[in-house]
Amino acid sequence: MDKLSKNHDKNVISFNPDGEFYYNKALQAMKRDRFEDAQRYLKRATELSPDNPRILMEYGVLVMEEGRFEEAHELLMTANSLDPSEVEIIFYLAEVHAHLGMLRDAKMYAEKYVLLSPDGPFADDSMEIIDFAEQEESFNDDEMPDGEVYFLQEKARRLMESGDFKAAVELLESIIVDYPEFWAAYNNLALAYFYIGQNGRASELLHDVLDRNKGNIHALCNLAVFYYYEKKEEELESLLALLVKIKPYQIENRYKLGATFALIGRHKEAYNWLRSLQKRGFDGDTGYYFWLSHSAYFSGHEKVARDAYETLIELDPTKVGYEPWKDVQDSIKSDSLEQDREFLLSKITNTYRSERMFGFYLLGKSGHKQEIISHPSYIEIEKLSTYERLFLASGLDYEFMPETNFDKSFMRALETTDLLYNKYCPLDKQATHLFQMWFTMCETALSRDYPFRNPAALAAAADYMFQSSRYPGVTKTAIAKEFGIGVPTLTKYVGELIEYLPQFDA
Repeated sequence: MDKLSKNHDKNVISFNPDGEFYYNKALQAMKRDRFEDAQRYLKRATELSPDNPRILMEYGVLVMEEGRFEEAHELLMTANSLDPSEVEIIFYLAEVHAHLGMLRDAKMYAEKYVLLSPDGPFADDSMEIIDFAEQEESFNDDEMPDGEVYFLQEKARRLMESGDFKAAVELLESIIVDYPEFWAAYNNLALAYFYIGQNGRASELLHDVLDRNKGNIHALCNLAVFYYYEKKEEELESLLALLVKIKPYQIENRYKLGATFALIGRHKEAYNWLRSLQKRGFDGDTGYYFWLSHSAYFSGHEKVARDAYETLIELDPTKVGYEPWKDVQDSIKSDSLEQDREFLLSKITNTYRSERMFGFYLLGKSGHKQEIISHPSYIEIEKLSTYERLFLASGLDYEFMPETNFDKSFMRALETTDLLYNKYCPLDKQATHLFQMWFTMCETALSRDYPFRNPAALAAAADYMFQSSRYPGVTKTAIAKEFGIGVPTLTKYVGELIEYLPQFDA
């Protein structure tokens, strides 16, 4: 037996995996998008081969992608000390220093990379880091503001949050006198002026910042918000064309860019920036989770949206009830017209009253409701007709208490609209033509005190009029059955509704 054991031992192959083994395993895992496995293998590889600069660099890059910048910095510095001439390590040192806000070092390493590898794969990225560092380095070390100014800036921010904009303006004005290149104070002062209605002064301050500190991301983002609220569409589009090209390194700038895109309704771009922060381990405030939830929801990432809103409610329970999907039917998806912000805005700002009535009705079905009604200039209540106000009220879940005959007629008109909507939701382009026809007739009928006595018959009549004008083979029998009425009743109400179609000269 002992002899057999000895022979068996001779046939055993010794397997002692080294760092290279785990490094190759990590590369295979990354090719398959198994990043957790890759990280585990690379970590083990660095433990087994702590003097291998290539392994240290790869692990440092992976750690940096997760937002663990200090750890990545240490790994990359060690790799560089082991192989000072490896240009790829030098580039990643430039990148990690940029993430840490150590812009002079970032610039130094980026310049070194360009010098050593002017046509290398990271040459363009290195030039971006150099440009970014030059734009952001506003102060020399001996010109940096002292701690007192940051305390005053924080005090001004709290004043703004409490609504005391006048006091905030006074404080921020004093700060920029003492620190004429403290750009954060200018940006907050511009916001404070904007909030109290001094839009001209607010824009003037931002343009001053951009003249003296070109590329200041906070100033560019604030200016975009001003254009959005002032409905300066051309200026906004021009500025957005610039903002989508900006690739900031600092977390606060990424957050600002993402939140700005979310506020102005560019949800895909917003989601990309805000989600990238989350993947890097960013632990945001209530504003961050609010905008992440909205941008995720409107760009089709519902699970991320709900998870983010759950975190928001944990931080601020008063946000319960303001979810972007509140009052939105399960059948309404992110690509439905109800969720098309530009479509909704085109309706509620249309020159035709019937189109605006349609828009206000549809607003109640959309996740954009809160955003649009809170905009200071999209809906001017005092300029709306009675019919428009009523459909807007229905969209805002107002509880009607009908008293007059007109009130009762409107409630039946609303019931008719609901019946049509329930059949065709979520809306597509074809269905909108039906509703355009319906709201045109509805507006005229309301103005002539039409009683809307039978909502089911009216919905059937409108549906039949629409379908029969577009598609062959549509029968009154089929439509009447669908709405639970008889053919004679359908015929009667078709005749009544025709009276309210627009009359055109031959």
